Amino acid sequence: MSAWVRRIHKWIGLLIGVQFMLWMGSGALMSLLDSEKVSGSLSRTPKLGSPQWPDKTFPIGAVLAKQPAPVRTVGTGWLLGKPVLQLSNSKGTSLVDALTGDPVVVDDSTARDLALASYAGTGEPAAPRLLARSSEVRKHKGAVWAVDFSDADETAVYVSAETGAIVAHRNSTWRLFDFFWMLHIMDYWDREDFNNPLVIGAGIGGLWLALSGTWLLITSLRLAEFVPARFRKSRELVLLAEDGVMLRPVTASTGDTVFVALSKAGVDLPSQCGGGQSCGLCVVRVRDNAPAPTSGDADHISPGKLAAGYRLACNLGINYDMELEIPSAATPGHSRIAVVARIRDITPSMREIVLTLEREHDHDFWPGSYLQVHVPAYEIALGTLGAAGASIGASELAGTNTISNVIGVRRCYSLSSPNRQDKRTLTLLVRLMANEQGISSQPFGIGSSYMFSLREGDRVEVAGPFGDFTIRKGTREKIFIGGGAGMAPLRAMIRQLLEEGDKNAIHFWYGARNLTETPYLEEMTELVENFPNFSWQLVLSDEPVSTGVVLNGLVHDRTRELFLDYHPDLSTCDFYVCGPPAMLSATRRMLSEIGVPEASVSFDDFKV
Repeated sequence: MSAWVRRIHKWIGLLIGVQFMLWMGSGALMSLLDSEKVSGSLSRTPKLGSPQWPDKTFPIGAVLAKQPAPVRTVGTGWLLGKPVLQLSNSKGTSLVDALTGDPVVVDDSTARDLALASYAGTGEPAAPRLLARSSEVRKHKGAVWAVDFSDADETAVYVSAETGAIVAHRNSTWRLFDFFWMLHIMDYWDREDFNNPLVIGAGIGGLWLALSGTWLLITSLRLAEFVPARFRKSRELVLLAEDGVMLRPVTASTGDTVFVALSKAGVDLPSQCGGGQSCGLCVVRVRDNAPAPTSGDADHISPGKLAAGYRLACNLGINYDMELEIPSAATPGHSRIAVVARIRDITPSMREIVLTLEREHDHDFWPGSYLQVHVPAYEIALGTLGAAGASIGASELAGTNTISNVIGVRRCYSLSSPNRQDKRTLTLLVRLMANEQGISSQPFGIGSSYMFSLREGDRVEVAGPFGDFTIRKGTREKIFIGGGAGMAPLRAMIRQLLEEGDKNAIHFWYGARNLTETPYLEEMTELVENFPNFSWQLVLSDEPVSTGVVLNGLVHDRTRELFLDYHPDLSTCDFYVCGPPAMLSATRRMLSEIGVPEASVSFDDFKV
């Protein structure tokens, strides 16, 4: 359950976090504004007492007899020194001269005089404007006269068009306060309702955030973490290679995770999240008595592998002695130094980087495998990233032309070419990834920025091979579906099959945004010409029109509509899928919908 709670917690946290910042920011800014300016009291003349009501006034009975509708209430008041009666009925309020019984109308001239009488500033009044309704005096019911004054505070005096009463003094400080008030109470319409649906929704979301956060905290805590290791029982982890050969034993403390225990022993499992259960790379296999899989395991590992005992090492607690299968390349001493031998730009955002290992690796890389690059802390010039990096101006980088990484991390890259003849040469296809966190000082991915900054002759620390994305043996028809940097492992697989003389049908459907962002376009065309059993179809999402050579749309949709729906027997096919997360998810879902069994689909999701 923790996996979906974590996912919902993340998104609600983002929404509530934005609103929380608005609450805090607007509250702080409102408190900084001058309360007297906000109230408009600085521009008002002092309120004087009312003069004595005259002894002789027009008979009230005669006044009431003249009214066209029954009068509900009668009040008294003063208007520019003149005594008036305020008569209210179902249609509103009207004024009558208390001395003569004549109707009194609050016209523009009267409104101007009333506004001047209430105004204590030095500005000159503009011509009054009659408004049926104004957002600046939204609580007032009825028409108002607005009189603007030419002072520094942009004061506006509002006068009731019915009674001549001064409704409010407004100014630029009040308007700023009113805007922050709108953000604070989340009433973007009337700016008055504390119980509007948005506030209620934010309150419920905040409650969910607190409860789910508490749940995640409790579920993430391990009691053993609060007990020093010397007071915990020791357990033995026997590390085995994938073929069952024993690599080494490791002594671990009860309560640690396998990921932590192996890290302490110098065994670096592949990981991009550092044990945060989000990348899904640190998969190990428990040989006997595997514990029940958690929701985190199920998020990253297929049901078949879960049944076979595969688990995330970062989510696997140590409570008893275990035999674990791990990638042999993760054991100490298997990191290698590679030298950058060649670099060439394939597209504006993709770069081919050829590495040469300083000595031959103990483990052969295979098409579909990946290596892990140790990315150090760095500070690099934006200009070293090439055309893609130059597209971001210095102003967008908070006034600097450099980008930096403050702590070492590890990033994974698939081989894009088979290396059967020269096992020391590793070819990578790296895409300069935009940073989706919106951090101006780090506009691109930490790993891809580092890789794009490399120059020929630079030394890079790598480990591997890792992964289980491999070509299946046999004579079945093979269908490759890819997109983006998913070109790398699929290209390596296809080239190895063709170079080894495979005669079975091989189809490659690849999706890109446009021709400019399509890697190895000429190479794919040449492979079609040289190998009759190979077919290639390009699908461009940003192209408005399909042609005989290039199709428009999403690659998984076009593959199904124009190829898979017409295939005579999909049960004779193996599928290989790799690309961005959304494309991969949509393609796997599509294959499931048309009845392709999970066992026939191999994929690599870059674990992001």
